[in-house]
Amino acid sequence: MCIRDRPEAYVPPLARLEPPPDAPIPIWQRLLGLLVYVLPWSDAIPIGQHLLIQFPVLQWLTLPALPLFILERGIPFGLGNLLVFFLLFLAVVRNPNVPYFIRFNTLQALLVDIVVVLIGYAFTILLPIGGGLMMRTLSSTVVVGVLAVVIFALIECSRGREPDLPGLSQAVRMQLY
Repeated sequence: MCIRDRPEAYVPPLARLEPPPDAPIPIWQRLLGLLVYVLPWSDAIPIGQHLLIQFPVLQWLTLPALPLFILERGIPFGLGNLLVFFLLFLAVVRNPNVPYFIRFNTLQALLVDIVVVLIGYAFTILLPIGGGLMMRTLSSTVVVGVLAVVIFALIECSRGREPDLPGLSQAVRMQLY
C-alpha cells in the first residue's frame, strides 16, 4: 500500500510550507518581516519632501530608509527601484524555501511600494499643472498614510502576526497559495 493511499499519512506539499496557525514566529523572521517595509517608506520620502522641511523632527524617520534610498538612486536611469523589486520578488516571494511569514510581508510591502510609486508618478505628471496647496496637501496625506501603514506593519510583525491591510492582504494570500 502506497503512502498516498492512506489519507492520514499523506500531507500535501503546500501544507508543509506554512507553519501551523498556533506556532510562534521566530525572532529572525520577525526582523526580516520588519525590514522589507523600508522599501515603500524609501519611495514615499521624495513625495513628502516639503513635509520633512516644514517639520525637521520627521527627518529622523528617514534614517532607516537612507541606505536603500542611496542604493536605489545610485543605479543609473532609475533602474535601482526596479532591480530591488525584481530581486525581492524573484528571490524571496517566489522561493518556496523562504518561510511563509517572510514571503507574505515581502509581497505585501512590494504591493504597497507599487501603489506609492504610481502615486509618485501621478504627482510628477500633475505637478506642472498646479503645485500649490492642493498638491502639497495630497502629497502630505500620502506620506502620512504610508507612514501609518509602515508603523502598523512594524507593530504587527514584531508581535509575530501578519499585518492585515484590507484588500492588500487578501491579494497577497491569493498570490502565495
